[in-house]
Amino acid sequence: MESVELKVEMVGIHEKRLRKSLSKLKGIEKVEVDANSHKVVVTGNAHRNKILRAIRRGGLKADFWSAQNDLLNAYAYGSLRFNNFNFF
Repeated sequence: MESVELKVEMVGIHEKRLRKSLSKLKGIEKVEVDANSHKVVVTGNAHRNKILRAIRRGGLKADFWSAQNDLLNAYAYGSLRFNNFNFF
């Protein structure tokens, strides 16, 4: 079983569309959605490119999650700290 992390640009109403487009794929066990950070974790046996293609066909902008996205979210939500000073 494999986990695929994706960045999907969506608002709360798009979660239903996301789940519907992923329900058509075989081998998906679980879908976790974090709407605040636009992060979606898909767990199952489906190939990562097929997952990405299914989300894009559903009309949502999506890309694979990267370490840069973690840094941008930390900056945006104020959890980045240097030398015990909170700059954000």
